[in-house]
Amino acid sequence: MGEEYKALSFHLGQTMSPDGDTRRTSEKFLEACEKNPGYGILLLRIVKDGVNVSLNAAITFKNFIDRNWRMIDEEPGKISEKDRVEIKTAVVTLMLHSPEILQKQLSEAISIIGREDFPEKWPHLLDEMIGHFSSGEFSIINGVLRTAHTLFKRYRHEFRSDNLWTEIKIVLGSFAKPLTDLFDQTVQILPNHMNNGPIIKTLYSSLVLIAKIFYSLNYQDLPEFFEDNMKTWMTHFKQLLETDVPILNTDSEDEAGLLELLRSQICENAAMYAQKYDEEFKSYLPEFVTSIWNLLIKTGSQMKYDLLVSNAINYLRSVCERPQYRSLFEKEESLLSICQKVVIPNMQFRPSDLEMFEDNPDEYIRRDMEGSDVDTRRRAACDLVRAFVKQFEQPTTQLFSQYVNLMLQRYAESPDNHWIEKDAAIYLVTSLAQQGTTQKHGATKSNQFVNLMEFFTTQIVPELQNNDPTRLPVLKADCLRFVVTFRTLLGKNNLLAVLPLVIKLLDAPNRVLHTYAAHVIERLLVIKADGNVPLMNGSDIEGLLGEILTKIFNALKMEGSEENEYMMKTLMRVISLSQEKSLPFMQALVTGLSEKLKDVCKNPSKPHFNHYLFESLSLCIRITCSKSPEAVASFEQVLFTIFCDNILQRDIVEFIPYVFQVMSLLLEIREPEIPDIYMNIFPHLLNPLYWERPGNIAPLVRLIQAIIEKNGEKIEEEKMNNLMGVFQKLNHSKSNDQHGFSLITSMIEKMPSHKLTDTRKSQIFTVLFKRLMQAKTTKYVRGLLVFFSIFIIRNSPDVFQQIVDSMQAGMFKMVVERVIVADMQKVHGKMERKTCFVGFTRLLTTCTLFLTDEYATLWVGLLEALIGVLELPEDKSVADNEHFVEIDETPGYQTAYSQLVFANNKKQDNVGVDNPKLYLAQSLGALSKNHPISAKLSAHMNKEALGFLQNYLNEAQVQIS
Repeated sequence: MGEEYKALSFHLGQTMSPDGDTRRTSEKFLEACEKNPGYGILLLRIVKDGVNVSLNAAITFKNFIDRNWRMIDEEPGKISEKDRVEIKTAVVTLMLHSPEILQKQLSEAISIIGREDFPEKWPHLLDEMIGHFSSGEFSIINGVLRTAHTLFKRYRHEFRSDNLWTEIKIVLGSFAKPLTDLFDQTVQILPNHMNNGPIIKTLYSSLVLIAKIFYSLNYQDLPEFFEDNMKTWMTHFKQLLETDVPILNTDSEDEAGLLELLRSQICENAAMYAQKYDEEFKSYLPEFVTSIWNLLIKTGSQMKYDLLVSNAINYLRSVCERPQYRSLFEKEESLLSICQKVVIPNMQFRPSDLEMFEDNPDEYIRRDMEGSDVDTRRRAACDLVRAFVKQFEQPTTQLFSQYVNLMLQRYAESPDNHWIEKDAAIYLVTSLAQQGTTQKHGATKSNQFVNLMEFFTTQIVPELQNNDPTRLPVLKADCLRFVVTFRTLLGKNNLLAVLPLVIKLLDAPNRVLHTYAAHVIERLLVIKADGNVPLMNGSDIEGLLGEILTKIFNALKMEGSEENEYMMKTLMRVISLSQEKSLPFMQALVTGLSEKLKDVCKNPSKPHFNHYLFESLSLCIRITCSKSPEAVASFEQVLFTIFCDNILQRDIVEFIPYVFQVMSLLLEIREPEIPDIYMNIFPHLLNPLYWERPGNIAPLVRLIQAIIEKNGEKIEEEKMNNLMGVFQKLNHSKSNDQHGFSLITSMIEKMPSHKLTDTRKSQIFTVLFKRLMQAKTTKYVRGLLVFFSIFIIRNSPDVFQQIVDSMQAGMFKMVVERVIVADMQKVHGKMERKTCFVGFTRLLTTCTLFLTDEYATLWVGLLEALIGVLELPEDKSVADNEHFVEIDETPGYQTAYSQLVFANNKKQDNVGVDNPKLYLAQSLGALSKNHPISAKLSAHMNKEALGFLQNYLNEAQVQIS
């Protein structure tokens, strides 16, 4: 056994250590090993050997593939071609012959590889997998099915494209018939094994995966093969819905068994066909309505049936939403039956829900408040009510309102015994009332037959007015949910009246309750009124500020809420809205936030909480230093010890991008001279390890820019060479070339002239032109044109011309013609376009060589391009063969960079020109005094452009000769 194998196995085991430092050390060791040739193969070997860290190795392998397999254009691959071939050769067979727990990880890895390589670079993948269908060994067949499911499930959410259709067509050509045959054969042999537990479980596992694959392959469009074989599929689906298999019944009340999972997926498949392919599916639709209805009314209330009931109800909703099937539901007895047997029973708050509310509040919040309750029966029942309101608004509202009144009456008679009735009533009213709904604004339109304000006043407010936070906490949470749902319809006066009641619940003992209270406040503070102005302002909460802040920090000390992201987000919103009104509380705020930062440094685990924490700190800095710039030193004193000792020294990867952003903010506020701490860390900022992590790049460049601006004079010669190396690395990357432009722009604008020698300037242009010739993209050309403009403004047009021509004889003329004139219209952004306009106007009017007769036609072309910037829309086209995707949107690509909104630096206008048309007219007027241009314009200029130019000259009262 090799030393590398032993070391890898040891550190894989250490990643499970309860000691944070031990775990982090081993994680860094594994991260460093990712660059070693054969690393992925070695991980697969550990998986194959079945040692005690095989699962760790499988998970690590999957994550390694996820981070490194994707190839970025014009950049070297992170995994060698040799390793790629070996991995693809070994991984499928290994997956098929591994235990299920390892199969799942390896299947995910195969799907990640397939997402990038299939079908072009892995054409035999499906053939290799399908070949195992004939093995008769369902443990292997299930491995194939599991891998196919992970590979194909992305078809459910990908946008339609020619490449996607091509891939699906290849998959269908190879996979649809074998899958259908396997499905048919598996269903046929079921009766022979109904009493054999192990075999029937294996067969039902296969059927669950087959049903999931069916959903994926049919999601984008109805394939011809499946349309031709619909009878086989739908007949078996209906049979499986109606077949009871007692041996598959489980004792668990929480975990769905294979029977429930299969029935649930069949309901989802039927709902998809009812929604998307109702014309082809119409002959089967009524049969499925009957089967699913019968299944619903006999299914129990246990949690293990939730997904099944949810998907069954969603099928009924899908049918109800189709106008052609109104007749199935419009009779009063149908509505009554659905209300009694489906809606009300599945809206009831169950003992399992109460257990989750009390013992698993995070999951309750995720389901109830975050909209992740798509798999719950309550959510499905609510959606069904909304569908009925849409189709039969008045009769549905009248019928269901009777049940609401009955439930409220029972609650009024005995609140302690019947609070569950009011809980259901609130959910039912919410479903009946909300019609137009968005995640950002909540309900935007309400049902005309529901008196929303009366219900709010008589049923919601009284519950919130009860001062005991421990009394009926579920109902209080329901009321908070009601407020946040209808926040844009309740009006400012009602919201301001209820706000103090909500604030009192911010430190309620129950985690769900104080989290809901925080969420309500945060959402209220970002409501926009007519005219897109904030509904609330700092004055509205000024008198409540002390109580809000105290209660938030109280809640952040409670068990389970130490890193409550809703609390921290609300704190951020409160500080943001109150602005300078928060200054009296600033010392307590900064102390509380810095102590919290120290705590989370020990084990960062809540990304959103951490983000809002750094946002809140950034707000405190901005607000305080806008009034007292000298306060920046106090922030540095408080924060830099944490930044350097707790984060940078310990290399806490998640926090480093935030640290660089906050440091940049502090440094940008400072006036020279700056403290030594910034120059002391400057050499470390050039550490290659930092630049290997994509999330560090933007904040690193920004911090270096700030150091150049404030103290560029003190950057040593050796570090200047390192800066040039960083620029070359960034410039070479299509993902990061914009950051390279930011860096050299700061060097051109802010560096003392003796630091940026002519030799260095030539080096910069050499690097730029090399990239332009080797890997030109629209994005790169835009950045290049802005840089050219800034260089011209900061130096001179003649210096620009001389440097460009020094690259190659006649190159200046080519650059003007093929880059500047050809692509100026593609520059984006108001500031960027104005910068280009001013820079190239100077080139037009003050470049000595460009004013000679040799350049007459090209000179007019540049003038026409400048007029185009003023008069034509931006050209947002990209080359047909250019595949440029924003890196954050790329599946499987990991980035740790989250930009801090409140630490952002605003773009500055460095060109000093308010009216570009006037500037052009005056510049041409000054030029024409010594270089007459009228004849050149008359001979070569487009008439329409000449008309625009004459208007500029007239407005500026300038005459040209």
